[in-house]
Amino acid sequence: MFSGFTKEMTLLPTDYGTVVIAVLTYQRPDDIALVLPRLLEQAASVSIKASVLVVDNDPGGNARSVVESFDSPNLRYANETHPGISAARNRALAESVGTDLLAFIDDDELPVENWLNFLLAQYAITQPAAVVGPVISEYAHKPSAWIEEGEFFQRRRLASGTERPAAATNNLLLDLRQIRAMGLTFDERFGLSGGSDTLFTRQIVEKGGRIVWCNDAVVIDRVPSSRLTQQWILRRSLRSGNSSSRVAIELASDHKERLLVRVVLAVRGGIRMVTGTARFLIGLPFKTARHRAKGLQTTARGVGMLSGAFGYVYSEYRRKSK
Repeated sequence: MFSGFTKEMTLLPTDYGTVVIAVLTYQRPDDIALVLPRLLEQAASVSIKASVLVVDNDPGGNARSVVESFDSPNLRYANETHPGISAARNRALAESVGTDLLAFIDDDELPVENWLNFLLAQYAITQPAAVVGPVISEYAHKPSAWIEEGEFFQRRRLASGTERPAAATNNLLLDLRQIRAMGLTFDERFGLSGGSDTLFTRQIVEKGGRIVWCNDAVVIDRVPSSRLTQQWILRRSLRSGNSSSRVAIELASDHKERLLVRVVLAVRGGIRMVTGTARFLIGLPFKTARHRAKGLQTTARGVGMLSGAFGYVYSEYRRKSK
């Protein structure tokens, strides 16, 4: 599946000598305990100075004892008490002052062998602002026919070097010198709703930066049983549509353009709702799981887009008050 790797592939600029692997977490101590040994191995495998940073977004410091149990000089812990993924991502940026490169990975993912080397090697070719890699899902148990037919956890693979208009931070390498020159941080208004990584990376491209694909730098997404449900899939689709509308509105240059963007998004959202519902209904008499699954997903995304166009914020990650 993966091409061979040699140290000669990593020909970084001579003054680029540091990289931090940042993993953000919130109340997942078992996941952190599983991924940290692998990230420390990744850091030790590269030819430049590398370290691992855990940003714990739990005010109670849920992951602290797990991190400290490793007692590694290449491992750091930061407790970001302000809630939201944007705040945690910004803390990673702040903790990486003086660092040249920053690699993000999620706490419920596992990198393949030489993952970091592959990202660095792709970066070395043209020094883009960011390099993004693929995510492959592994399931806690066999998914239902509805999920399998819907292909909800299948993601596209592209040729290495392909430029992308945006990216998520679940497998992303950033050139921090370029990011700092652009003055970019993650918008904390998207902290509990999701979408701050999409906005951030689209801003990179708008400011002239490049995001390129590295097909060999794979991470494995371990999908728990709680996500292998129709309810979770539809909730995520609604959130995705909602945040995509909000990102598009945020990127508009002035009031007139924002109004136009809202109208276009509302129309597109409505069309998705109609076509998705029609596809779902077509699947009923023929008992076609694919049409029913894809139809419901399209409808949910359309609802999200339409609601976002009118200013509604769907906070998928909102936390229960104690």
